[in-house]
Amino acid sequence: MSHVLASARHEVLCLTRERLPLVMLAVFVGMVSVSSLIGWLTNTTVSAVWEQTRADGLTQAGNPFDGMSPLYYARNTVIYVVLIGALMAIVVGVTSGMRDPKARTVDLVLTRPVGVRSHLAGKATGIAALLAGVLALVTAITWLSISIITHGPLPLAETARIVVFFAATEVLLMAFALMGMLSGLYASRETTALLVPISLWSIIVFVLPQIGTSQNPVSLLNPVPTVATPGGAFETLNTVVSPLSVTEQFKTAGGLILDNPQVSGGLGLALSVVLISLVAGAVLLMLVSRDRVRGALRD
Repeated sequence: MSHVLASARHEVLCLTRERLPLVMLAVFVGMVSVSSLIGWLTNTTVSAVWEQTRADGLTQAGNPFDGMSPLYYARNTVIYVVLIGALMAIVVGVTSGMRDPKARTVDLVLTRPVGVRSHLAGKATGIAALLAGVLALVTAITWLSISIITHGPLPLAETARIVVFFAATEVLLMAFALMGMLSGLYASRETTALLVPISLWSIIVFVLPQIGTSQNPVSLLNPVPTVATPGGAFETLNTVVSPLSVTEQFKTAGGLILDNPQVSGGLGLALSVVLISLVAGAVLLMLVSRDRVRGALRD
């Protein structure tokens, strides 16, 4: 355990000193932080139009935002996690996987009384700790932003939902980070190490949902998961590819956790798919051999 913790501390230190991962982390924090502001601007703009329309006597309908849950302002966070957060995690993973081979320190590390699995587990733990710290910051910013918008602290129930949502986000981001880490360990060039997981990400985010739903790719940029066309081949295909579309399952889980009435489905199933993706990545990481870790030195 001490070897794992030592590798984890070293990993966190290295990641906080490298420019590209820090830039991606900053972009992710910034975009998620402004998502509540975007929701608030939507609310105020629509409410202003409604007030003017009502004043002109053109409608008797109530304000569409009356009785809206405070978590409405955090709903766009789901899509930022799927798009920006996943790419950020891939970059962090690739950077971690390629660091030791690029620095020519692999053999030196492995001369110490530490096994390959302990070393890799420590690196993954360090990434998880860094992401957890970033998500803790984002959670606090989100809670504070919504509290300011709603003119009062969020109730305990809504606070718990935000915490659970970002805990699920940690699981998803770690799955993509492990994908990037594996690519970094197996690729001989940094370009290839980045291209492979990003290509897989695009397939998971865009291709698989489109195959199963026949929706326009633009609709996949919506935080609400797409729905398959009832009947016909697409409904059958969606049954097959839906469990593989981890990001769509995360959208379902995120929408249900954040109390989005437009999202339906099973929370348990959606969270299970996301968790299985993380477990699969961890198992594959633990199967990496000592020769593979050292192999980049001979490429």
